[in-house]
Amino acid sequence: MTTGIHTGDGHLHGLRVLIVDDNREDRMLLMDFLSQQRCRVYLASDGRDGYGKAQAVLPDLILMDITMPVCDGLTACHLLKADPATRAIPLIFLSAAGMPHERVAGLAAGAVDYVTKPFNFEEVRLRLGIHLRGKLVRQTADETEVEVALGTRSGANTLDVALFRAARKLLLIRLDDTPVLVRLARAVGTNAHRLNLAFRRCVGMTVFDFLREERMKEARRLLSETALDVQTIASSLGYGTRSNFSTAFRKHFGFAPRALRQPKDEDA
Repeated sequence: MTTGIHTGDGHLHGLRVLIVDDNREDRMLLMDFLSQQRCRVYLASDGRDGYGKAQAVLPDLILMDITMPVCDGLTACHLLKADPATRAIPLIFLSAAGMPHERVAGLAAGAVDYVTKPFNFEEVRLRLGIHLRGKLVRQTADETEVEVALGTRSGANTLDVALFRAARKLLLIRLDDTPVLVRLARAVGTNAHRLNLAFRRCVGMTVFDFLREERMKEARRLLSETALDVQTIASSLGYGTRSNFSTAFRKHFGFAPRALRQPKDEDA
């Protein structure tokens, strides 16, 4: 739970952060800084240790190095995202400056962002606040969207709601992955036709229309609230090329991704 955390003014009071890094000096630097922000800090020295502590503590956010002995960050990230208990925890990778391939691999594995070493602590504070706000917004949406839909859509029943909620969770976990509808339906205990019917009754759109809508919402948030480049955002949302992403974004919102960035940023 994240009760007591205030992010609107940039404060991180009460945030429970798990730091996973084999470099003791880096662990201590981050721990000292986050403790000053009145965060509750937990430490792990490799991916295996981090995975175990994440399961035990269920932190609000994880900061994890990529290159570590025993179990590296990418492997640990895959394990965390495969576990229903930990898959929704935002994970930010710690990456050495000048290692863009590490950052791309980390985002593809399911991380929400990265922080470069050596640390700029103001950047660390801002990025944690941004992603915590995003998590809280998504949690609120999880709790209210179905109720709102049921108040405005006719014909939705208890089974529709159950199917919608179960499939929605699976879709939001991996916005970069376009699922096979038959497999998604099977995963929630139904068939493709019945699942699409549940989505139409609850939110007035098909499964894939809903996925497209959620991708665009997340794209707009990432463009507005992070410094991730457009190509990285495109890849993290399942678009093979920057051009395809830009075309889809423009079609959805009526303007290009670059409109949400500083004029110096270019968009293909």
